[in-house]
Amino acid sequence: MPAGRLWIIFSLSLLMSLSGALMPGPMLTYTISRTLRTTRRGWLTGARVVGGHAAVEALLVFALVLGVVGFLQAPLAVKLIAAAGAGLLIYMGVSLLLETARGRGIDLAGAGAPAGAPGGASGSASGSASAGAKASFATRLPPVLAGVLVSMSNPYWWIWWVTIGAAFLIRYDVTLDRWPALVAFFVGHELGDLGWFSAVSIALSLGRSRIPKGVATGIQAFCGAAIIGFALYLGISTFLG
Repeated sequence: MPAGRLWIIFSLSLLMSLSGALMPGPMLTYTISRTLRTTRRGWLTGARVVGGHAAVEALLVFALVLGVVGFLQAPLAVKLIAAAGAGLLIYMGVSLLLETARGRGIDLAGAGAPAGAPGGASGSASGSASAGAKASFATRLPPVLAGVLVSMSNPYWWIWWVTIGAAFLIRYDVTLDRWPALVAFFVGHELGDLGWFSAVSIALSLGRSRIPKGVATGIQAFCGAAIIGFALYLGISTFLG
């Protein structure tokens, strides 16, 4: 395949990815909240979330080029995915709100343990801001696994791939036999996500010392509410559509 065509596939895939990544969504709100609660290598949070996101997208792209996921286009399948995904996102959002309401705010000065908790400066091996079993589900969830779950729980992610994503693969004849095109498409798509979410995490990590504790806790509450809002919108709009 000519290098010029591979470059076109890579560039268009990158632009398509950025157009989606730049839109606020549950993965972005999770990344923001988790980055603020992670002091040890928090700047890697975005990359870790995208790592899980990329892993599940690799499987889906592979299934698309094999033509084995046509059943996902069925209206019933879309509604079932929307219901299950909305439920998981609501659970994650509520867990963040409950953590904030119970006073386990973000301690920007420590290693992410709840404000005022003993041993707050020790942190966990992963630099997580969770406080053991008392932390919320969303806080305890490893970023890579969160990338998988948040992606799969978003019904619009599925719809995008079985419509726009599949159409792109067909339009540019991206198949297993034409693997250079497949690689160009996948790398371009994931680099768009990696660039944006890494930029968000890096910016928050560098500026966390300048963020008042109350503001950081407010951001966590907003992220929890936003995830719930996204879940309700995505779930309801799928059924109404």
